[in-house]
Amino acid sequence: MIVKTKKYQLTPGVYKKMALGNIVRDWWWAFLVPLAMCAVYAFFPSEHWIYITALIITVLYIAFWWIQFSGVSYLEQYKVLFERLSYQIDSRQILIQVSAKQGMPIPWDKVQGARVGKDYILIVVTKAQLIHLPHKIFNNTNEVKFLESILKRKNFIK
Repeated sequence: MIVKTKKYQLTPGVYKKMALGNIVRDWWWAFLVPLAMCAVYAFFPSEHWIYITALIITVLYIAFWWIQFSGVSYLEQYKVLFERLSYQIDSRQILIQVSAKQGMPIPWDKVQGARVGKDYILIVVTKAQLIHLPHKIFNNTNEVKFLESILKRKNFIK
């Protein structure tokens, strides 16, 4: 079975939100550094600069990734991410189509992971390349379930 989606255009705002959420979920342990700083220096209540430093480190970490993902929407090589695309998905590959004659296949072995949300499926190719598939672009719920079964079979979701 091949899942054929309707055309969909990813907006830079949704992209930044999904990409930053993906980084925070994957790199959750990076937030342990400021937390450890606060825990170690909890015995020194008069040293407020330590807590301020931990807060600044956390804000700078998030700002760094936000700037990175904001810049992606301006780069020529990532321009295709924000075009109006349709997708054909089967158990061999994901075919991203700009038109009926122009497309790019992505084999499943190039995919790093996937996440199923309440009303979307997010396929992570790299940290900066995401395929966001809202449920509204599928023709029916059976296609969504079929895609989820492919992702489970390929061990991208549990």
